Amino acid sequence: MADQHKIQDLLDIMARLRDREHGCPWDVQQTFATIAPYTIEEAYEVADAIDRNDMTDLKDELGDLLLQVVFHARMAEEQGAFAFGDVVAAISDKMTRRHPHVFADTPVEDPQAQTRAWETHKRNERAASGDSDDSALAGIARGTPEWQRAVKLQQRAARVGFDWPGPAPVIEKLHEEIEEVRVEFAVVGAAPDDVAARGKLEDEIGDLLFVCANLARHARVDVGSALRRANRKFERRFRAMETLAAADGIELSSQSLEAQDRYWDRAKAEEHK
Repeated sequence: MADQHKIQDLLDIMARLRDREHGCPWDVQQTFATIAPYTIEEAYEVADAIDRNDMTDLKDELGDLLLQVVFHARMAEEQGAFAFGDVVAAISDKMTRRHPHVFADTPVEDPQAQTRAWETHKRNERAASGDSDDSALAGIARGTPEWQRAVKLQQRAARVGFDWPGPAPVIEKLHEEIEEVRVEFAVVGAAPDDVAARGKLEDEIGDLLFVCANLARHARVDVGSALRRANRKFERRFRAMETLAAADGIELSSQSLEAQDRYWDRAKAEEHK
C-alpha cells in the first residue's frame, strides 16, 4: 500500500485543499503565520513519539510534520516565491556541500572535527549571503524554544573556551542563583505592585533557568527530553492522586494541601511498587 503513494500525491492533495473555489475553507484561509504554530507542535509530537519508542505513532507524526512542509511550500508556490521541489533541491545541495568528507575527497578525523567543519561551512555560507556577523554566536535562530537557544548559546561560547570546567561549579552557581531568586521574592513580597522589582525577579528566574540548562548540557542531558520526562511523571502521579481520592469517595479539590500531599505520597509509593 505504501509504495502506491508518492510525494506527488501529497502535493496534489494540498493543491486541491488550497483551491480557492473548490478547496477546504479552513485550508484556504491559512497563512505562514497561522500555520507556523502547528509546524512547531508537530515537531514536538515527533519528539514525543520517539521518547515513547512508539513506531506506529512516529510514522503518523512524521507524516503530519511532512504535511506542514508541503503546506508551507504550497503557499510559497502560490505567491511565486518557491515550490516544494525548490525546498528539496536546497536541502539536497546544502547536505552535499556540508559533507565534503562523504561526497568529495575531503577527509575528516572524528565527529568533533566534523562539527567544527559544519560550523565553518555555515559561517562561509552566511558570509557569502552578505551576513557580516562574525561572532561565535552568529546564526543561532531566534525562533527556537528559548531553552534550546540557551543551550546553543552555551555550546557556541564553549567552543572558544568560555565554559565551566565541569558540573561542580555549575551546581555552585545554581545555588547562588537560587539565593538571588529568594532575595527578589522577598522584595516583591514587600512591594507586589513594584514593576521594577517584578522585572528584577524575572531576570533572576531567567538566570536560574539558564544555569539549569547549562547543568543539563554538562550532564549531556537534553533539556527538552528531561522536561518531557518530568511532565509525564507529574501527570502520571497527579492522575493517580485523583484516582486514589475518588476511590475514597473524596473530591481532591476539596482537600487541604496537607491532605493532597498525602495522596501524592501514596501515588509515589504505588508507583515505586
